[in-house]
Amino acid sequence: MITQAELKNLFDYVDGQLVAKTNANKRKAGDVLGAANDKGYLIGRVNQRLYRVHRLVFLYFHGFMPTQVDHIDGNRQNNRIQNLRQATSAQNNQNRMATGASKIKGVVWHKQSKKWVASICINRKSVHLGSFEKIEDAAQVATDARKKLHGEFARGNT
Repeated sequence: MITQAELKNLFDYVDGQLVAKTNANKRKAGDVLGAANDKGYLIGRVNQRLYRVHRLVFLYFHGFMPTQVDHIDGNRQNNRIQNLRQATSAQNNQNRMATGASKIKGVVWHKQSKKWVASICINRKSVHLGSFEKIEDAAQVATDARKKLHGEFARGNT
């Protein structure tokens, strides 16, 4: 595993990017480290090992590489240090983007009842928050619950 000192010898940090200081292997001075992988993260090779660039940026500033690094805005390619924070796996998941037909986190359409259902995940278990005629009401209940339970890791409706 690379150290902070090695990383700072090889790269400069410039606006969320790691820029090579010198020519090495196939990399030239001035090259930006990283290319998007199939999940949207920037990855790059340093000392014959692949790393996710956001993890290297975190190491560059904090001197250690935590188990999880969360992108606060949810943009996997925004590796500015102010957009990165240490997180647990649960906290990282709490900050995930919405999925599903409603495009609102914690809200799904229930065909049988013909209502919008709001829920939240607590300790890996789905907790029902209510059923609603209007999607806006379900979204508000889900958002309020996330803010209360997930604090700074609560993502908005999307």
